[in-house]
Amino acid sequence: MHELLIKNMVCFRCILAVENLLKERGITFEKVTLGKVLLQKPLSPDQFGQFEQGIKYLGFEVLKTKEVQKIEQIKNLFHQLLMEGDIPSSLVVSQYIRQHIPWDYTNLSQLFSSIEGITIEKYFINLKIEKSKELLFYQEKNISEIAYQLGYSSVQHLSAQFKKVTGMTPTAYKQLKLKPRKALDQI
Repeated sequence: MHELLIKNMVCFRCILAVENLLKERGITFEKVTLGKVLLQKPLSPDQFGQFEQGIKYLGFEVLKTKEVQKIEQIKNLFHQLLMEGDIPSSLVVSQYIRQHIPWDYTNLSQLFSSIEGITIEKYFINLKIEKSKELLFYQEKNISEIAYQLGYSSVQHLSAQFKKVTGMTPTAYKQLKLKPRKALDQI
């Protein structure tokens, strides 16, 4: 089995888009998950070039260096956590990463900061704030439900982080006519 890591896959539609690309190109695959394609056999250079071109057209990128792959694995882990829903308020980022990625956390943290220019913890906070903006935008949940879903110990904790990152409270953001947001893969 051969594995390819793909950057910017953040949702189920991304998985479907990559699966469709593989089928269109006649590439047999075992499984596609967030950030990863498991192929039954390695691609020929010609197949890889065509696949890479198709991936870029879709807004994704094949990861090549081990360092970049490690960073993407961390990001995909967080995206998966946000997609699954209720994040426990007791979640400790370093422990969560250690449970899922078998590398030394201190080295991963330094690598992440050097490449991304932000700590792992701040990256995760930024993701949660963007997710809260999305949930506020669609008005399907109130602020209390959003705080619970995203693992905040209280509405006040969410509001404080939201204001620190965006400069406004969740309530003020909710009242805006134009609600600025970033795609989660752009964080």
